[in-house]
Amino acid sequence: MKTGMPWMMIGISMFIVGLILFYFIDATEDRELEMIKNSGTFVGLSGMGVTLAGILLYLISRNGQPIKENYDV
Repeated sequence: MKTGMPWMMIGISMFIVGLILFYFIDATEDRELEMIKNSGTFVGLSGMGVTLAGILLYLISRNGQPIKENYDV
């Protein structure tokens, strides 16, 4: 498996967990639930960064095609 693929999967799962925490928790006047909802925002944004890092690692670690040098005319 390439280097960036696990990072992309971890980042996507973090983003989904952050969405679930942010949108499905109703924090009306409850301090602990509001803290969990705010941590969902942090986890979701961190997941976006981890996904981007995984994409960049995947693109950097790809092997390019070798350059074929043919100087015969």
